[in-house]
Amino acid sequence: SFEVLLGARLLQGLGAAAVPTLGVAIVSARYEGDVRTAALGRVAGMAAAVSALGPLAGGLVADLVNWRAVVALPALGLLVVPALWRAVPTKGTGARLDILGAVLVAGTAAGLVLLVQSPAAGTVVATAGAVVATAGAVLLGLGVPAVAARVRRRPEGFLPKAVIHEPVVVRSALAASAVPAAWFALLIAVPAVLAAEGWTPLQVGLALVPSALTGFLAPRLAGPLLARLGPARSLVTSGITAAVALVVAALGAAAGSAVVLVTAVVLVTFAFGLGQPALMAAVGGAVPADVRGVALGIATLVFLVGGGVGSAVVGGIGEVLGLDVSLLLLAALPLAGCLALVGTIRAQRVAG
Repeated sequence: SFEVLLGARLLQGLGAAAVPTLGVAIVSARYEGDVRTAALGRVAGMAAAVSALGPLAGGLVADLVNWRAVVALPALGLLVVPALWRAVPTKGTGARLDILGAVLVAGTAAGLVLLVQSPAAGTVVATAGAVVATAGAVLLGLGVPAVAARVRRRPEGFLPKAVIHEPVVVRSALAASAVPAAWFALLIAVPAVLAAEGWTPLQVGLALVPSALTGFLAPRLAGPLLARLGPARSLVTSGITAAVALVVAALGAAAGSAVVLVTAVVLVTFAFGLGQPALMAAVGGAVPADVRGVALGIATLVFLVGGGVGSAVVGGIGEVLGLDVSLLLLAALPLAGCLALVGTIRAQRVAG
């Protein structure tokens, strides 16, 4: 039943979207300074590596059992919870949750993704694209002013005014969001191109093993780079690498070259492994300790919305103009993010 599958996927998305924020919060609560930065780098590298191994695990399970067993694979994460339980902080501040603010932000983000995704729906059913585009435009059009009004009315709510008015947080989050956009786009585009060339799911998974190895090694490179360059310059390095990866992937998609496509995924995996800890270091150092957790959560939200936009661009525009063109268009996002950080780098240079 498609309806049951869709409903279950929504529930899975709710849980999966909370995991990165919780992971960042746990690490940030336990560690400080360079140790925290190194820990965040390891978390990002592990996430990238496991994500790259996902198609391989899925291909193996699908061949040995069936596709339904593949859907259950994320439940293996529950095995880690007992070992983690005693190590994580268990006390909160007792602050009230701004449910309305959260709903407004979620609706606005959904509107953006639906609007970008709408071209794909139009290729399936003529009226579907218009319905999706209209729904996205309405959610986005109503959501932006509603969120702004909510922040004015409740400055300490879901989006604290002290956090979203901090330029370093806003610029860093927007710049970093282009990296998961590239990462998620390639995780969709590369298997799609290889499948069109006749590759089996297992072969596609094996092709992504170099990316997984890069994810495991990325923290060893990201830590020294972050210490040497600082958060802002590290974000610029990550963004440029992601843009190059998208251009390389576009060339590989046009030529149907597996080697070029795998190279692109390796590049974007490194960008992801450097970009997420750089974002957390930039945000964590820009706000007071009492709002640091909220700031990191907001930064992670923007980070993940970027991933949703990247998936939507490949799935939406890619259906209409082709995967290679959609990847080239997406390459503009990391470059724009790098430009947004120029002001931050100049300010830090003056302060230094």
